[in-house]
Amino acid sequence: MKIYSWITFCLAILWSAQLFSQPDSLFFNKKNNDQIKIGWRTKKEVGFYLNQVSFTNWNAGGTNSISGIITGKASAKYKQEKWFWNSNFNIRYGLNKQEGQGVRKTEDVIEVISNIGLEKDPQSNWFYSGRFSFNTQLANGYNYPDRDEPISKFLAPGYMFLGLGMEYGRHIERLSFYASPFTLKTTFVLDSDLANQGAFGVDPAIYDMEGNIIKDGKKVRQEFGILFTNQFEEEVFENIKVNSLLRLYTDYINSFGNIDVEWELNLDMKVNKYVKATFGSHIRYDDDIKIEVERNEMTNEEFVIEGPKLQWKQILGVGVVVDLDNFIKNEVTP
Repeated sequence: MKIYSWITFCLAILWSAQLFSQPDSLFFNKKNNDQIKIGWRTKKEVGFYLNQVSFTNWNAGGTNSISGIITGKASAKYKQEKWFWNSNFNIRYGLNKQEGQGVRKTEDVIEVISNIGLEKDPQSNWFYSGRFSFNTQLANGYNYPDRDEPISKFLAPGYMFLGLGMEYGRHIERLSFYASPFTLKTTFVLDSDLANQGAFGVDPAIYDMEGNIIKDGKKVRQEFGILFTNQFEEEVFENIKVNSLLRLYTDYINSFGNIDVEWELNLDMKVNKYVKATFGSHIRYDDDIKIEVERNEMTNEEFVIEGPKLQWKQILGVGVVVDLDNFIKNEVTP
């Protein structure tokens, strides 16, 4: 099973490699008196967002801090008369340093999303569609201030979705609704300690009365269920773009009807050619992820595991973003 897990991860990396290597090859084709963009369109950009707060003799008080996030995005979109193939690769990593504290991680994402669609009827807005996604993280995560026991690692967890279904939306790149009654969800926890704890929903290890492991925890959990997604991308005002991705998933076998929710909403505000402000919101609810909370009784060093809770993360920053394709074309190429 471990070999299968690594093969899946390597396929995700190879799949994303085409985003960086595929050149643009757009041309137009007339269909029903409309011009359709045919061929490849690619986009690659890198960015750096920085936030800093400093206090000197500030009578209201405060803590000096500095934080930064490095981002990378790539997309490759292929269009033919009756079918399309869209792929995206995202990577984000952020750190924060506050006065009197060590460096802490604030953002850590590696994500590959790819979907292919086939149009059977030119008069219909429905497409047959297949979708693949994979995401994990780069570095260890901690329940700060504890830095001794990681609560997450590279490929612990990792999530893969693979499914077939139908997609609705004449303008798939801007607005689409996708429904898949045949979706395989795989959760990877390729760290023995976390797998033995039963982290992220995998089966935990079995111990004897003396605390010795009789059976190791499983490192892979597989579910088969229904996936609904909604994706929206639009420039709502000049130089202000909204990007929203909503996923709803429920498993047929384990707790059918308990819906896992993931909603990412990003608002990009372009200041000029290179400077951009961004606001990001990420809401998540996973019935398999239990939350560790600190007890208020007896001692502050005791923790208990409670049930699943709504998770929310938001980011606000201003930074420099470079479109690599345009930069190489306009600034580097003679």
